[in-house]
Amino acid sequence: MPHENESQKILLQTLLGNKTDQTPVWLMRQAGRYLPEYRELRAKKGGFLELCYDAESAAEVTLQPIRRFDFDGAILFSDILIVPHAMGQNLWFEAGEGPRLAPRLLDAALGFLEGAPEHFEAIYATVRRVAEQLDSKTTFMGFAGSPWTIATYMVNGQGSKDQAATRRFAYQDETAFGELIDAIIDNTVTYLLGQIEAGVDAVQLFDSWAGSLSPAQFEKWVIAPNAEIISRLKAVHPDFPIIGFPKGAGAKLIAYANETGANAIGLDETVDPVWAHKNLPRDLPLQGNLDPLALIAGGDALEQSVRHILDIFSERPHIFNLGHGILPDTPIAHVEKLLTLVRQ
Repeated sequence: MPHENESQKILLQTLLGNKTDQTPVWLMRQAGRYLPEYRELRAKKGGFLELCYDAESAAEVTLQPIRRFDFDGAILFSDILIVPHAMGQNLWFEAGEGPRLAPRLLDAALGFLEGAPEHFEAIYATVRRVAEQLDSKTTFMGFAGSPWTIATYMVNGQGSKDQAATRRFAYQDETAFGELIDAIIDNTVTYLLGQIEAGVDAVQLFDSWAGSLSPAQFEKWVIAPNAEIISRLKAVHPDFPIIGFPKGAGAKLIAYANETGANAIGLDETVDPVWAHKNLPRDLPLQGNLDPLALIAGGDALEQSVRHILDIFSERPHIFNLGHGILPDTPIAHVEKLLTLVRQ
C-alpha cells in the first residue's frame, strides 16, 4: 500500500490536485544511460533485461538518480514490454536496435501464448526493495505501457516509425485486435495492482505511440482502454493517483483529459504550454514538458525554456518534467542546472 507521511511528498500532493509552494520535479528515464553509475552496473549485469529482472540491481538503479539529484519522484526501473513478456511472448534486446518480441502476432494467434506471470513477480520484488529504502519525502512511481503502444510491439514484433502494420491490422480485423487490447488491459490491471500493493505511491501509463492514430482510432484504442484500466484500478484504490501520458496526442489531449479519469496528464515537448493551460481543466495537474534536446543544449536555451514552462503553469498544480525520456548524451551538469532553475 502507499507509504505514510504523504504530506511530505510534494509530487504526490501535486498529483492529488494540490498547489504546492515548490514545483516538484522528476525526469522520465532519469534512471539510465546518462549516469556513469548506471553504465557501470549494467556492464556488470551484462544486459538490460537481466538488469530489469534482478531486483537488487533494479532497485539500485531506481535509487541512483535520487541519491545524486534528490528528485521529488523515483520512477521504477523496468520496461513497458514486461507485460507482453508475462503474456507469453519471448522478449530480447538487439544491441543498437532495440526490443524484439516473438512470435509476432502478425504471424501467430494470441491464444497460442502461454502466460509467464513470474516476470511480474520479479518487478514486484524490485518495488518492495525500493519502497523499503526510499526516504519519506520522495514519491515512488510505478508504470506500465498503455494498451495501444504495447499492441504495436506485440503485433509487429518490434518498434516502427509509423506503426503501420498494427494500424492496418486494427482496421482489417477489429475483432481480433479488440481481443488483444482486452487481454493487454487485463494483464496491465493485474500488473499495476501488484505494483500498488508492493509499495508505489502513483503510476504512469505510457502511450508512446498514441500520436499515430486518427481521431476515431484514438478514441477506440487509446482513450477507451486507458479509461478501462483507470476505472478498474480506482475500483480497488479510489484515491490512488494515475498519470496519463499519450505522447503525440496534440489537440486530442482534451478528450483524453475529459474521458480517461487520469489524475494528471503528461505533456510531450510538442505541446504548447499556453494552449495546454488554456484548454485543459484548470484543476487538472499537468506534467512536463521541457524538450530533452533543450536540456542537452543547456545555456540560454535551457534557461528560457524552463522559465517559460514554470511561468505558464504557475497558477495550477504542475510537475516539472521533460516532454519525453532523458537522452543518453545529456550532460549531468545540465541536469543540475535544471534543478537549480526549477527550485530557486
